[in-house]
Amino acid sequence: MTDNEILSLMRENPPEGHRELFNKYYSYVYAIVNRILTGSGSADDAEECVIDVFASVMMKLVPDENCSLKSYIGTTARNAAISMQRSLVIKTGRNVSADDENMAEIADDEDIEEKNDRSETSELLLKKVSELGPPDSIIIIQKYYYDKSSKDIAEMVGLNAVAVRMRCTRAMKRLKKLLEADGITL
Repeated sequence: MTDNEILSLMRENPPEGHRELFNKYYSYVYAIVNRILTGSGSADDAEECVIDVFASVMMKLVPDENCSLKSYIGTTARNAAISMQRSLVIKTGRNVSADDENMAEIADDEDIEEKNDRSETSELLLKKVSELGPPDSIIIIQKYYYDKSSKDIAEMVGLNAVAVRMRCTRAMKRLKKLLEADGITL
């Protein structure tokens, strides 16, 4: 069942729509929650968090909105899991001192400078994509960020799939020129 069908069902028959939403996204939500809570919570904590996520989504989601259910639910799951992780850490007192001799094992070897550069590049890229304007910016984001098919994007923007592919090709050429004007080459 597609997201639009689920949203439609939620408008017409909320209990059935909620059931379909739960059936489709349970594994997705559980994977997000479990990844974040691993090491700080139990399986019961993860289940409780998953239930909280679906309760929140079902109470706050307005089915009239034309939104991506996957991103909305994923964001809700991530935020709920982070909140639960914080409360579990506080409750269990599992804080680690920076002076602890085992701290070197915990230390992250991620390059902060490189991450910052990637973040700035991503921010610039999103800015340039938004300069393309709709529907080109929508097509680019849906295709390359959400990995949507041309058919799915065509339904969103009111074009046919061939037109979406053509606009995507042209938009990518325009985007490349915009980025090159700012000194970024692909």
